[in-house]
Amino acid sequence: MAAGALAACGFQPLALWPLTLIAIAWLIELAVRARTGRQVFLLGWCFGLGHFTLGNNWIATAFTYQANMPAWLGMIAVVLLALYLALFPAVAMLAGWLVARPDRHPDGRSFAAFAIALGATWIVTEWVRAWLFTGFAWNPLGIALLGGFESRGLAVLTPWIGTYGLSGVLVLLSGVPGMMARLSAGKVLAPIGVAVLAAGLGLAMHAPAPPQREGAVRYTLVQPDVRQEFIDDPRYFERNFQRLALLSLPRNRGDRRVVFWPESGLGDFLRDGYPSYLYRIYTYASDPVIARQRLGRVVGPYGLLMTGAVDLVMDGDEEKAARNSVTAIDGSGAILAGYSKAHLVPYGEYLPMRWLLEPIGLSRLVAGQLDFVPGPGARTIDFGAYGKAGVQICYEIIFSGQVVDPANRPDYIFNPSNDGWFGAWGPPQHLAQARLRAIEEGLPVLRSTTTGISAVIDADGIVRAFVPRHRAGRLDGMIPQAHAPTLFARLGNVLPLALAALLMAVALCVVALGRRRV
Repeated sequence: MAAGALAACGFQPLALWPLTLIAIAWLIELAVRARTGRQVFLLGWCFGLGHFTLGNNWIATAFTYQANMPAWLGMIAVVLLALYLALFPAVAMLAGWLVARPDRHPDGRSFAAFAIALGATWIVTEWVRAWLFTGFAWNPLGIALLGGFESRGLAVLTPWIGTYGLSGVLVLLSGVPGMMARLSAGKVLAPIGVAVLAAGLGLAMHAPAPPQREGAVRYTLVQPDVRQEFIDDPRYFERNFQRLALLSLPRNRGDRRVVFWPESGLGDFLRDGYPSYLYRIYTYASDPVIARQRLGRVVGPYGLLMTGAVDLVMDGDEEKAARNSVTAIDGSGAILAGYSKAHLVPYGEYLPMRWLLEPIGLSRLVAGQLDFVPGPGARTIDFGAYGKAGVQICYEIIFSGQVVDPANRPDYIFNPSNDGWFGAWGPPQHLAQARLRAIEEGLPVLRSTTTGISAVIDADGIVRAFVPRHRAGRLDGMIPQAHAPTLFARLGNVLPLALAALLMAVALCVVALGRRRV
């Protein structure tokens, strides 16, 4: 468990990546000394329990922003989630150990076979974690190898091996010192090899950023610093709107630009056709036409606004469900397009097994009684002179290989989010995962959040501009250029799975050679 917690220190906001490598090396050493598969499974599970409890501690903060359940339940929820997520490293450990069987052949070859096989099984289990039971892909292990804002670290490999492949690389690197120590000349070579490896990794993690390549579309990206406790309170809807509006006004009336607003920042319903009493709930815009027209006046006659909004799914005059959406509005107040979030947060935006959980006092974390329903998935919206936009709302951006419509590649990805209920650890971790998507796909990502961290990320994953947490601010510039489609953009998660198959084949060869020698 201590090794697992240590490994989580390599993630944001601490970003102590050498500790992740040390923790995995420690885990490998523990496993090769185990005598039974049961011991190895338990080692992996305990590692996962410490790892996911510390890494996902921000989930507990979310419980402090709702009134339906006690706040102390938040830490229990973190541990319960960790109990489940810990099964994935446990399975990876057991599968790698059964391939190498270091208990039968305690030598350097079996150690190497186990480290290589563990790289393969870790890739596969992280990939499974991303889709099983709707998936929870937060904080893949390889994210520790992502450099600071102005570098990419070893994440530069992700266009060829994907994020899950990067996790396999981290496992392999962690096993190198143990392999060296078990060589016949290990006492001499191991310290030298570890020093060379550490120096090489240090240089790679701080490699300079490539120059910025600006595109032809101008943007204004807004962070209003609307705190979570005020977002869903109707008394503050108009104040929240004024904050957004004042930060969004054009510098010059003739500016042609895209204005990006965050998820959850706008209280008004923008669509027509709902019963009139629903519009009257809101402070100012009791008519959707008025709401849209004032948005048009804010962005100017040549502006295009992309804003987070809530749409309703109606059953006659009754609200049946809701959609977490992005709505695009031009300077005249006309709706040009919309996108609805496809990958919803279980227990956040909808309550699974409501028939069972609601009677015992459990509810969703997002305010309101209506469950959200998913949209159709990744899509590209062509805005002509304003570029082709892909949209991924908040949590959706963490799913490697699922953020872009492969049949219609966008020029950039818009990732509106509300990170205000994610504590101190959630927002920087969320930003790091958005950076990985930019590198994998070769596309710029623009993040507008309610309270931070809002950022403009270029197609190399470099943060070119940002607004820190808990500050109101505005970013202006030209949307960075996209790269040509990367290999990952073409093939997706076939690449890390192919790498896993290759590593497993190598591990089996090492095992076979070792047994032949015996």
